[in-house]
Amino acid sequence: MWTITENKSWSYLEQTHDWVRDMQDVPQDSIHHGEGNVAIHTQMVLAALQEQAAYQALSPEEKEILWAAALLHDVEKRSTTVTEPDGRITSAGHARKGADTARQILYREIATPFHIREQITQLVKYHSLPLWLLERRDPLRTIIHASLQVNTQHLALLARADMIGRIAPDTAELLYRIDCFEEYCKEHQCWGTPWPFGNAQARMHYLRKGDAAPGYVPYKVPAVQVVIMSGLPGAGKDTYVQQHYQQPDWEIISLDKLRVQMKISPTDKSGTGKVVQAAKEQARVYLRNKRSFVWNATNTTHQMREQLIALCLQYDACVTVVYVEVPYKELFRQNGSREATVPYNAMQKLINKLEIPDLTEAHEVIYHVR
Repeated sequence: MWTITENKSWSYLEQTHDWVRDMQDVPQDSIHHGEGNVAIHTQMVLAALQEQAAYQALSPEEKEILWAAALLHDVEKRSTTVTEPDGRITSAGHARKGADTARQILYREIATPFHIREQITQLVKYHSLPLWLLERRDPLRTIIHASLQVNTQHLALLARADMIGRIAPDTAELLYRIDCFEEYCKEHQCWGTPWPFGNAQARMHYLRKGDAAPGYVPYKVPAVQVVIMSGLPGAGKDTYVQQHYQQPDWEIISLDKLRVQMKISPTDKSGTGKVVQAAKEQARVYLRNKRSFVWNATNTTHQMREQLIALCLQYDACVTVVYVEVPYKELFRQNGSREATVPYNAMQKLINKLEIPDLTEAHEVIYHVR
């Protein structure tokens, strides 16, 4: 069974991981964290987590996931913590940045199965949501969106440990907010499970239309099928396309092939823009003619994919994102055997910015992970 570490003693963790050592040098606001720095807080959170009866009732794998999430939940307070002019200490954005760091640690340093890594990553990203859900402008839309990415039951467990594992005057109030979060999730069918949309079209309609009801199921049938590949260079996207999407049933838009045809280097940023525009023109032709096609490129961030998905949805397409991944060391071996090898530093930058696609983006997401 996977574990982030067999030896869970704090002294061992500090000796082994620089990101754990960094925690002792990160101060916290004395009002909300009277216990002291991030290292002290994290140890208190881990202890509080393990004392909860709901945690003790989990499966061994679920316990390991939550323990790892608790260890990592404030990992990026080191880079986001600032002392404000009034002397207060804040760390805005540490959860989102911490989620990215957690993914990198569990991909680069600690080999972690994909489904476990992404659960941990999402718990880190959303760990403060139970405290603020009911203050959001649209709490129902917020929790439905979150439920598609994270187990809300596990999230509440982590949030409770986070509140108990600190010394603050408002602990009782914040624990009450988590109780309200739990009841809200249960009331709206999001407790430990994604919102039960009628089908993929209903999900996409709700997420894309600001005033749509979550229970509405559109009657319109998609006009065309589009597959958007996603994955780091060398992960095996070309092989996957060759095995699953053959012409004449599918048209293939390959940015690598367009670069070769247009004689533009992958490192030419202005040229890359021309390649993308040429690819989009091809896509528009296929969409107008209702020809199913595959867009084969890295598409490693949400922003990259969103531009394409939004275009396809304008033509009533059914969009599938296929994410391809191989282990870290295998990635570099396969990248080295490609005709157009991506430089090491460029690969590291891509890994740093990697965002995994999920069901908030497309009708279907397929994970092809080795």
